[in-house]
Amino acid sequence: MDPLRPGSPYQPAIEALGNYPQKKFYNVSKLGGAKYDTLPYSIRVLFESSIRNCDGFFVKESDAMNILDWKTKQNNVEVPFCPARVVLQDFTGIPAMVDFAAMREAVRNAGGDPVKVNPACPADFTVDHSLQIDFSKCAIQNAPNPGGGDSQKPMVKLSPLKAQPRKLPCRGQTGCRGPCSAGDSSRNSGQFSAQIENTPILCPFHLQPVPEPETVLKNQEMEFGRNRERLQFFKWSSKVFKNISVIPPETGMAHQVNLEYLSRVVFEVKDFLYPDSVVGTDSHTTMVNGLGILGWGVGGIETEAVMLGMPVTLTLPEVVGCELTGTAGPLATSIDIVLSIIKHLRQADVAGKFVEFFGSGVSQLSVADRTTIANMCPEYGAILSFFPVDNVTLKHLKHTGFDKAKLEVMEAYLKAVKLLRTDESSSTEPEYSQVVQISLSSIIPYVSGPKRSQDRVAVINMKSDFQACLNEKVCTTDTLQKSGVKGFQIAVEKQNDIVPVQYEGNEYKLSHGCIVIAAVISCTNNCNPSVMLAAGLLAKKAVEAGLVVKPYIRTSLSPGSGMVTHYLSSSGVLPYLSKLGFEVVGYGCSTCVGNTAPLPEAIRNAIKQGDIIACGVLSGTKNFEGRLCDCVRANYLASPPLVVAYAIAGTVRIDFETEPLGTGFDGKSIYLRDIWPTRRELHIVEEECVVSSMFKELKEKMEKGNKRWNLLEAPESTLFPWDLKSTYIRCPSFFDKLAKEPVSPQPIENAHVLLYLGDSVTTDHISPAGSIARSSAAAKYLTNKGLTPREFNSYGARRGNDAVMTRGTFANIKLLNKFIGKPAPKTIHFPSGQTLDVFEAAEWYQKEGIPVIILAGKKYGLGSSRDWAAKGPFLLGVKAVLAESYEKVHRSQLIGIGIAPLQFLPGENPSTLGLTGREQFSILFPPELSPGMTLDVKTSTGKVFSVIALLENDMEITIYKYGGSLNFVARRFL
Repeated sequence: MDPLRPGSPYQPAIEALGNYPQKKFYNVSKLGGAKYDTLPYSIRVLFESSIRNCDGFFVKESDAMNILDWKTKQNNVEVPFCPARVVLQDFTGIPAMVDFAAMREAVRNAGGDPVKVNPACPADFTVDHSLQIDFSKCAIQNAPNPGGGDSQKPMVKLSPLKAQPRKLPCRGQTGCRGPCSAGDSSRNSGQFSAQIENTPILCPFHLQPVPEPETVLKNQEMEFGRNRERLQFFKWSSKVFKNISVIPPETGMAHQVNLEYLSRVVFEVKDFLYPDSVVGTDSHTTMVNGLGILGWGVGGIETEAVMLGMPVTLTLPEVVGCELTGTAGPLATSIDIVLSIIKHLRQADVAGKFVEFFGSGVSQLSVADRTTIANMCPEYGAILSFFPVDNVTLKHLKHTGFDKAKLEVMEAYLKAVKLLRTDESSSTEPEYSQVVQISLSSIIPYVSGPKRSQDRVAVINMKSDFQACLNEKVCTTDTLQKSGVKGFQIAVEKQNDIVPVQYEGNEYKLSHGCIVIAAVISCTNNCNPSVMLAAGLLAKKAVEAGLVVKPYIRTSLSPGSGMVTHYLSSSGVLPYLSKLGFEVVGYGCSTCVGNTAPLPEAIRNAIKQGDIIACGVLSGTKNFEGRLCDCVRANYLASPPLVVAYAIAGTVRIDFETEPLGTGFDGKSIYLRDIWPTRRELHIVEEECVVSSMFKELKEKMEKGNKRWNLLEAPESTLFPWDLKSTYIRCPSFFDKLAKEPVSPQPIENAHVLLYLGDSVTTDHISPAGSIARSSAAAKYLTNKGLTPREFNSYGARRGNDAVMTRGTFANIKLLNKFIGKPAPKTIHFPSGQTLDVFEAAEWYQKEGIPVIILAGKKYGLGSSRDWAAKGPFLLGVKAVLAESYEKVHRSQLIGIGIAPLQFLPGENPSTLGLTGREQFSILFPPELSPGMTLDVKTSTGKVFSVIALLENDMEITIYKYGGSLNFVARRFL
């Protein structure tokens, strides 16, 4: 969208930016005055957008003033919002781009210039929903010398910020099992596993670069083959349309690419500055709020409306301020903090509201922490969770490769419009609808166990809790008691028994609570690298202090992906984990599903002979009794750094506050607090090493593309060359009646009822989704095109073909049509009296020139927003829906496609009016419509009743008169 809208009443508020006179912006802070200073930061972004986009039609001056008066208007008014950009994944993006391609065709046919047809704002398409797993290969396990390296190399002390990769390539292929070079490396030899090169594609056992796995290549080949038509269409779109960029397959998921590559934080167009904001069709769009970018997920039709230059509308929301204070405990990890905050928000009733974070504790959260909290909005029901830009954000952007000069301009602009949060108190702090206070100092680390994951134990109470477990009776299925679910029932006189055992020439002593299995597993921690890095940094400090892990403890490191190994290596901590015995063993589920190598026989015998309650500790998700090993009865789930700490201690019967982990090189006692990494240390390593490396890699991917995408041929013509044989891409008929001037709404005469529905009809009932049933109208169409059922694919994959999607509309087997009397995707064609598929009946009506309507009860259109829930009925010939009430978003979508949403008068419905649905209906529209006007409906039986036309403002009336938003925008190009 043009940042300088012609005729805007607020253009006098445009100013030059301080030391950058060539940069211009709307000084909304000065314009809003004292009211602006008390607005939440998220509402300030809404206000700036309304000022910049005020055109008197889509966005009015009254809308801007309503937002400025947020304190009194929240929850009471609807406001428009024009985001700076949109993000779509391929399933939702392809119907939008097919519409734009069809619009070009229609504009050309009507005498206009098709080159002018382009999205009004930047739109990014990520092709990340096409991949299907056709080929797979089991994870490799139990390889000899797991994680081994070159045993001839001497131990080297490495900086935690500088990796020293080995130069020798791994000669093995996909299933590399043998040693990369001669020798074996053990934890006691004084040698480390060599570090890997800076690449996420790794040999799992030797940490060396290898060719892409055969299964990955095969799946990618299948993806390009199966979706070639769609991919060619996307590539054509990226070539011919302005404001369109396509992120090709194999690059990354929509929300991750949005966060790591597409986010601007501050937009700059023709030297004009304004805040970045986004709506997207991906449910994880809210992640970007962790970067200070206002954004949330919407349906495909709302996103397409924004691309057409129209705003999304929302009820001016309440904003819940979440104040973070205090300092997190030294042992609390990022996961502890994030989950605790989410728990508080879930209990605070923030559903349908904005959440905004403030307070001194916010600065303790890394951007990774913030985006994780923002990403989990669906968990606690908020629309979004907003973290205003602060110094932590700016430092993060610096490490992601942002240009220094751009960062300086960004900071200056954010200060000028008061969108840069600081920890310094001010006399004009934002005011919130309510405040939820969370003290970070109250967050303490927990472990779970010893038998069930739901039994949480505070780490500070671990020693006493285990002692209580020894005393408790063993719970049986017959006498299930809460007091006994954790018990082992060890006699008091045996609770301090010690069993000596010889292992590898040394004597060790086993006792109740001794650790015999310690596994660091990152499968559930991939979203936030700080916990794995914490384990690595703790290991580094432990090794440098002279601490060791007893050799009989079965230790292992199982990263959830090659990327985890990549950042552990690039940060320099992997050798220290290896020194303590935490060698990389593979990338599949291992310890937590019981795939642990047997304990040494001497240790097993000692445990059984002494009836010892031995323990396992792991950072996975499963810890049922006996799951890790039949002789290990107590199992605890803990964070990765605590797994390493307990492994060093060798027992769970330790109070970390008062008891040392062991003795260092100098003979002094080493406590956990001496080697536990601070959050500052973690942030430095995470930002300077991990983040910069990951963003550099993604940037290279984006710039280079991939071989298949680069070689993919696509047309470059202004108009798309539609293939009449295609079953994926088809020119829709939305623009068949495009004309330069709108016509007055035509009366609906002698319409039949296509469907007579009850209450709570959802978009799932209306819109096609999932697999294509073999007996459906869509299946018949595809079969006639020569496809077999195996080639049908899904409705989602065929959203660019209106013939398939129209046939799938109202094809849900749970649809309850009162004409049929039972759930079935059927209806009655009244002129013939035949019971048919809904599509077949609608097609027959259209051939006969008979319009159709839908009768419905309360809450028509519930559920998630779906573009084809409006498009499908339109193409079936539906002219109006008569319902008792509507879901708000779906009502807007019906208007946007050109279907009239009509509502029965209060207290009236088809039953009270004596309607059977078998009548024919005539609805007369006056030449001039007004918001909320009443219309008369006449039936073929002579009955007359009134309905309310739910056209709520002049904009909706105009769009309806033009035949929907697509035709409204298309006429602008004529």
